[in-house]
Amino acid sequence: MNIEKQAVRLWQAGVDAVGGYEATLAALPDVPKPDRILAVGKPAAAMARAALEHFGAIPTLVVTKDGHGHDLPAGVEVIEASHPVPDDRSLAGGRALRLAMEQMGPGSHVLLLVSGGASSLAEDLLPGTSLADLEALNRELLSKGLDIRAMNAERRKLSRIKGGGLLSHFAGDRATVLAISDVPGDDLNVIGSGIGALPDTHSFAASTRIVASNAHARNAAAKAAETMGLRVLTNDEALHDDYLQVAARLGPMLRGMEKGVMIFGGEPTVVLPDHPGRGGRNQALALALAKEIAGQTDLAVIVGGTDGTDGPTNAAGGIITGATWGEGAERALRKADSGSFLEKVQGLLTTGPTGTNVMDLVVAIRG
Repeated sequence: MNIEKQAVRLWQAGVDAVGGYEATLAALPDVPKPDRILAVGKPAAAMARAALEHFGAIPTLVVTKDGHGHDLPAGVEVIEASHPVPDDRSLAGGRALRLAMEQMGPGSHVLLLVSGGASSLAEDLLPGTSLADLEALNRELLSKGLDIRAMNAERRKLSRIKGGGLLSHFAGDRATVLAISDVPGDDLNVIGSGIGALPDTHSFAASTRIVASNAHARNAAAKAAETMGLRVLTNDEALHDDYLQVAARLGPMLRGMEKGVMIFGGEPTVVLPDHPGRGGRNQALALALAKEIAGQTDLAVIVGGTDGTDGPTNAAGGIITGATWGEGAERALRKADSGSFLEKVQGLLTTGPTGTNVMDLVVAIRG
């Protein structure tokens, strides 16, 4: 097996370990049977499927990204919406979640399954706020290269269901929240802009748990590397910065690495130029790293979003080696058109929806 295939295999091992279905199923034995299941986020369908297989038929609402609402039993209500910029369906999803919460009366138990992507996929706006206002805010936030915590803080200001707002509409006796974290620190108040967070005051019994995170994925990739007889040199959450700064920091480490594996996690940011090309933060970081390792032999690097998508594209990220960087790469990097260049050199990582979302994962192998 060549090192590129080995790197992809390790990256996939990390992603598989935090699958929405598997992580949710493992957490359910201690959860009482709920009266209703509400699931929101990119892996929402996988999480809901695990709960339905465990508990049996229960009224269920799933709000998720386009193309992610599959493999669910008949009778499940599914609303697919836009990501990363919300649309009318996002407002429909947010209203449906709020109404479902309001319909649960005394004595009821809600199971709320939360994951990344919920900030865009479900929204119920404060009176006087329009979809145009929300779209403009999201585009502005995405273009500024802000980290997820800063973006979600701004999104919450327009919402009736974020920052603990959704559960403030719950009048039942028990709420169980299981979450897949796509944010640094695994803070429930930040995941999905706090759509699964508890309100400041509440009268119901509550249980919250993070069932999968970036650390889980990195550790699983490291374990897989050791199983393959590869030495793990680094396992670190080190991607939280502008992608060019991340590349400048990781470049010397990659160029000087010994035989073995380096694993990094987190979520880089990108400040977009006017009229950007095709790509996302992972494809941009992959191409920036290709510049850093140009000419290196026996080195392969995988950069990918663990949800299987990278920005408004169908790719998860990029696969690069010391031979990737070439004519047209500098212009593609400058024009935020890394996806077009990587496609031309057959360097795209394409997986389809993975059923999870725990930020991004980088795996580098020196053979």
